Amino acid sequence: MTRAELLELLADRIQSIVLPHPVRVAIDGVDGAGKTTLANELVAPLQRRGLPVIRGSIDGFHNPRHVRYRRGRGSPEGYFRDSFDHDAVVVNLLSPLGPDGSRRYRHAVFNYRTDSAVNVPIETAAHDAVLVFDGVFLHRPELRRHWDFSIFLDAPFEVTIGRCAGRDGSSPDVQAPENQRYVEGQRLYFLECDPAGLASMVIRNSDLLTPEIVRGG
Repeated sequence: MTRAELLELLADRIQSIVLPHPVRVAIDGVDGAGKTTLANELVAPLQRRGLPVIRGSIDGFHNPRHVRYRRGRGSPEGYFRDSFDHDAVVVNLLSPLGPDGSRRYRHAVFNYRTDSAVNVPIETAAHDAVLVFDGVFLHRPELRRHWDFSIFLDAPFEVTIGRCAGRDGSSPDVQAPENQRYVEGQRLYFLECDPAGLASMVIRNSDLLTPEIVRGG
């Protein structure tokens, strides 16, 4: 399957979900799986179908630095359990866009670069809007019941760590000490949450040009 074919298929699939509130779509996967790229690429085909799109990311809902690193800067468990404020995601975004929600939402509440809260204005979603939300750990128990459609992007660590290295200059070696927080944190997530088993669709994204639907197509 080509990239363009996948995007059209996903847009058609999302358009077919008819609900009395905005459709909340999660794009999950490990660091470097291609979540943000896919989420950004989905905007145009959804808009061509007349659907208003809200873009969000787990990156707008980090915990403060002292919480994120309270188990140690290299802790895989800390990465999995302490990185994000999942209650804030639900309260500010997922519940307002869900059943009986007000549709008044904030798409972010925290800037991890400045380690400070952000005062993002409240917006009101159209009733037929689509939230496209990317991030890690999106099938945690705190979040998974709120998704109307979810995608898990699958790719081996050898591929994803290499992509991260090309993006931020880190080591491409999966076994490098600097990568263990992320690799082992994700393995803990797989063990506890089984995201590939819970997702509506699993896409193998090892080759960005020729993705493959593994399940749910």
